Amino acid sequence: MSVCRASAISTAYAFERARFAPASQERPTGADHLFPSGSSNRLAGRLASGIGSAHLSFGTTSHHYFADAVLARKARRNMPHLIHSLTRILALMAVCGPVLPAAELHIGSATASITPDRPVALNGQMATRISRKVTAPVTASALALESREGEKSLAAAIMVSCDICLVRGGVLEMVRERVQQQLPDFDTSKLILNATHTHTAPVLTEGIYRLPEDGIMRPTEYAAFFADRAAEAAVSAWNSRQTGSVGWGMAHAVVAYNRRTVFADGHATMYGSTSAPDFRAVEGYEDHGVEVLFFWDDSQKLTATAINVACPSQEVESDSTVNADFWHQVRTALQAKYGKDLVVLAWTGAAGDQSPHLRFRKQAEDRMRKLRGLSRLDEISRRLVRAWEEAHAGARQERHSDAPLVHVVKNIKLPLRQITEAEITEIKGKLAVARSNPQAFRREVWFQDAVNRYEQQLTGEAEPYQMELHALRLGDIAIATNDFELYTQYGIQMKARSPALQTFVIQLAGPGTYVPTVEAALGGGYSAIVESNVVGAEGGQVLTEETIQVLNSLWPSDQ
Repeated sequence: MSVCRASAISTAYAFERARFAPASQERPTGADHLFPSGSSNRLAGRLASGIGSAHLSFGTTSHHYFADAVLARKARRNMPHLIHSLTRILALMAVCGPVLPAAELHIGSATASITPDRPVALNGQMATRISRKVTAPVTASALALESREGEKSLAAAIMVSCDICLVRGGVLEMVRERVQQQLPDFDTSKLILNATHTHTAPVLTEGIYRLPEDGIMRPTEYAAFFADRAAEAAVSAWNSRQTGSVGWGMAHAVVAYNRRTVFADGHATMYGSTSAPDFRAVEGYEDHGVEVLFFWDDSQKLTATAINVACPSQEVESDSTVNADFWHQVRTALQAKYGKDLVVLAWTGAAGDQSPHLRFRKQAEDRMRKLRGLSRLDEISRRLVRAWEEAHAGARQERHSDAPLVHVVKNIKLPLRQITEAEITEIKGKLAVARSNPQAFRREVWFQDAVNRYEQQLTGEAEPYQMELHALRLGDIAIATNDFELYTQYGIQMKARSPALQTFVIQLAGPGTYVPTVEAALGGGYSAIVESNVVGAEGGQVLTEETIQVLNSLWPSDQ
């Protein structure tokens, strides 16, 4: 029976019970006593009633209410009122939303190395960098979830977290094609890739850097290698799934810093000097929440965890070696304590205007870090692991083996950011300068893309940006994806307005660019100018509203 139906029936019964109960007895209000706050037991229910008793079951918890003979006689005398209530129940049942049955949760996880064995070009900077060394391996970490009722599959998802800069160049389609070949019965539209946004991982797309002809692994070669390995992790995770349990928790860690500096004249720049005389403000908010999911097998062994932090992994972004950045230290620290087979998924939250780079008080911060004997990556890892442990201490007390799973995929259309004549005139000037400098090829490509978009805008050929939005409900928590380097304010809106107890926002699940706020677009600067934005602030708000609408549909009884 659906949550909405159980809620309707339970509420009506509670109403009748409260009306007939003796005056000295405490009367329940609505259905509050039937749905304990913060518990996945709210999610499913069934009612089996007799004249003198009722049994309500939610997940693993049951509530028994016994009416005495006096109450039963009163109930019979007031049968017309009960019939009226049942009529209202039937009306509610007719308009209820999706069914959320209590079912067994099956969980699988796996990892695969996506570390190249040859020199590669690295993504994320305007200059070409060729890596000939691996400092910290890059990984694809997969989590498979399935809700089952007996042999019947009710919902499923495979989520693959990847130590790459961006999900670009048809890579998602390549991975899905490979998974489909090995898992023909799995709906590959339910497979999600996300990038951690490390700037020290291989390039996946040809034509964005000027590269040497020989001696390196070409982007197309690496893309095929990556797709093979990511698919391997996804298939292994799916094939390893077994009954288990999930828990959720959160804590806080200062990892992200807003990287946009606002000056006295109102303009803003990324990483602008905060010691300048005309420095006035850091532009936006930071989200220091660390949202965590934990997964255990039936022997209570921790098998996987997903960590959601609104900060890209780019502390060592200017290096020229392959490096997973701070997620490598986080994984190794957790695996050292909880077992080398622990799978750690890195989910970057809405963090288009964030960075792990210190923005002010840098000397004092560095002094304390050195006194602790830590590198900057170790310091970031220490903070995240400490927050993870705090979340784990709470989550392990509430493990859910029957948390309902719902996975919705919705294709949405977002308005493009319009380019003005003044903006295109300036861009064309910059393009001419870039073309005259062989070292500025990446900038040339960047400016040319904006010119191409402007020409499509003029001819009416420009189509809205189409995005595949994934929204999942797992017990009391929600997960929502987007394609972009999404400014943190949008993620905060989603979390604050979500009906879920906790909401995990995962950015860079597709090939999107920066999406700034209105304030950022007015201030300008890299990440907030048209060259950086296919979708602008208007589209960011549309994305936010679409996300919240889908999440609300997963909590129909709360509307």
